[in-house]
Amino acid sequence: MRKFQDLLARVFDVALVLVGAAVASQIRFDYLAQSGFYWALVMFSAAFALAIFPAFGVYESWRGRSKLSLAGQVSLAWLIVQGSALVLMYSLHRIDFVSRLWFSYWTAVTGGLLIAYRLITHAVLARARTAGLNLHQVAIVGSGSQCDAIIRRIDSAPGTGFRATAVYNTRPDVSAVTSTRVPVCATVDALADYIRTNDVHELWLMLSLAEEPLICKLISEFRDDLVNIRFMPDVRSIALFDGSGVIDLLGVPAINLVASPLSASSMLKKEIFDRLFAATALIGLMPILLAIAIAVKLSSRGPVLFKQKRKGADGRVFTIYKFRSMRLHHEPKGTLKQATRDDPRVTRVGAFLRRTSLDELPQFFNVLRGDMSVVGPRPHALEHDDLYQKVVAGYINRYRIKPGITGWAQINGFRGETDRIEKMERRVEHDLYYLGHWSFALDMRIIGATIVAGLAHRNAY
Repeated sequence: MRKFQDLLARVFDVALVLVGAAVASQIRFDYLAQSGFYWALVMFSAAFALAIFPAFGVYESWRGRSKLSLAGQVSLAWLIVQGSALVLMYSLHRIDFVSRLWFSYWTAVTGGLLIAYRLITHAVLARARTAGLNLHQVAIVGSGSQCDAIIRRIDSAPGTGFRATAVYNTRPDVSAVTSTRVPVCATVDALADYIRTNDVHELWLMLSLAEEPLICKLISEFRDDLVNIRFMPDVRSIALFDGSGVIDLLGVPAINLVASPLSASSMLKKEIFDRLFAATALIGLMPILLAIAIAVKLSSRGPVLFKQKRKGADGRVFTIYKFRSMRLHHEPKGTLKQATRDDPRVTRVGAFLRRTSLDELPQFFNVLRGDMSVVGPRPHALEHDDLYQKVVAGYINRYRIKPGITGWAQINGFRGETDRIEKMERRVEHDLYYLGHWSFALDMRIIGATIVAGLAHRNAY
């Protein structure tokens, strides 16, 4: 049944790619028929989508997982497919044979259809599951408070299709299970009988890492049963990031407690997006970049670009680029004075660039070089790193991923001068939130907020 569903999903995706191309032709040319090269390109994208989409988890089960993340995964996968199509056209010297407006319409329409189809499907399934269809019954093992907490989560999301049907309280002497609708089994044998008698699909183990004997006993008990056993250890008190996740390390599963919360596949997706976005931005903004460069050169003597050493991912030092916004001046070695409001060192052109954040545009070259990301914690001068990592808890963990041109802290108002430790603490708090909750959809939200409302800010001077 699962294989048939996967096959059907792939057929629908190919159909939506074709429909999107036809709709784009109707919008752009007022007719559906196009030359053979157009449709050859469409078929290439359809075939490449079938190869790329599984790598991004598009066809995995999303029961109980964020639909916003699903939309982000589909968007990223489709953009990479279309990026590959552009590379193919360029390699064949046929890029001028295809209407750029048609290609843009096709990319947007098909992307919207791919996302809408999935969201509608999941909405229909959620309604069915809420009505009692397509359910997965769940038995829970844990202390009374843990069982109550997960039961409340299940009850608050009926559309996921999970239903708590039995619990086994491992510590009845400490806390009882307060939920009255779910039967409590007194022993492991009673739990096993209930699971087999009532065709329970899932067994969730809300146990600590110290309860290995019970974990092994339960796994051994159901080794001949088709029951999904999921271990959900409570590591919140010792883990740096929520939902740190399990990774494969030399073939051995390992839980990240203090490490980058982004998996290798997530980092790869982010890297691909960064390079494509930076290249597109630099090409599209080239006239603006040239105009700013001329204005900076005419405003005061000195180079067009300001260069400074910053820390990147894993503490590696790189050279960051900005348009110069200050007059040339000298500062004592080892010290760095931040820009303040009405700073006399800032030129008139520089004041405008800093107020609108246009001085940051050369950092797209840093993104292309692999030093930075489009979205991430903002990098600070090395002198500030040396100061703040000693006085702000968690500061150094900002460098577990590449720094960004914009970030979660910046769109929430934490940018500009950090004249008080409290300001930096709030900025770091937002940066760590971003690391712990990263998704492609969150990156799109931050980029959108930066473009719409983040170009000018009262703290930018």
